Amino acid sequence: MRMVFFLFCLCLSAVSYAEDVPLLLLKLPSGFNIDIYAEVPKAREMALGPNGVVFVGSLGEKVYAVIPDKKSKHGTRLVTVATGLNAPNGVAFHQGALYIAEIDKILRLDEIEKNLLHPPKPIVISQNLPKENWHGPRFIAFGLDNKLYIGVGVPCNVCLQDDKRFGTIMRMNADGSESEIYAKGIRNSVGFDWDPLTHELWFTDYGRDLLGDNTQPDKLSHAPKKGMDFGFHNFNGKS
Repeated sequence: MRMVFFLFCLCLSAVSYAEDVPLLLLKLPSGFNIDIYAEVPKAREMALGPNGVVFVGSLGEKVYAVIPDKKSKHGTRLVTVATGLNAPNGVAFHQGALYIAEIDKILRLDEIEKNLLHPPKPIVISQNLPKENWHGPRFIAFGLDNKLYIGVGVPCNVCLQDDKRFGTIMRMNADGSESEIYAKGIRNSVGFDWDPLTHELWFTDYGRDLLGDNTQPDKLSHAPKKGMDFGFHNFNGKS
């Protein structure tokens, strides 16, 4: 069974530097190979559609689609499927639709793989997420329960906040209804996934800054059930 993992160059300028990426310096496990598949401006989260199209969120204002080329190992065509957005970091593909997370809202593009060159107008399914920019870019993913999970980081390095949604992983139905907090006490998660055997959630968590190179560490944590508290709010002070 051949598995493919995608790594994108984060192209912060118009100059292509794919040939300068030192891929030979990366140490890979036996049986793994690495190559540059595509260059995408300010690339962040990715979602793979069933027809092989890779959708890419960004820290800019656009969401992209990398269209595969059957004659090449590279995705040779890059198209924009949404623009004019507020840091559309998060993307997730679910039942034929592409879900996009801006800082303060969740959008949906229906039947997007059939309309890559003429994308439909985004449908807003939720527009009441926090608007703060610090740790505002959202990571999203659909769980095995078909609910959309959303990371909501704290809007600071470390601080006390009245809004209970900060420092959480939230979830909602695919239509935006029944929004709730799944886990809390999480400074800022930018990646999560589910164990295919136990169906339990695992997530990353960024440690606070400005304490030196080794403190506090980033973490990989485990939230097997709703309501777990990982304790980040149990502190004093503001910075």
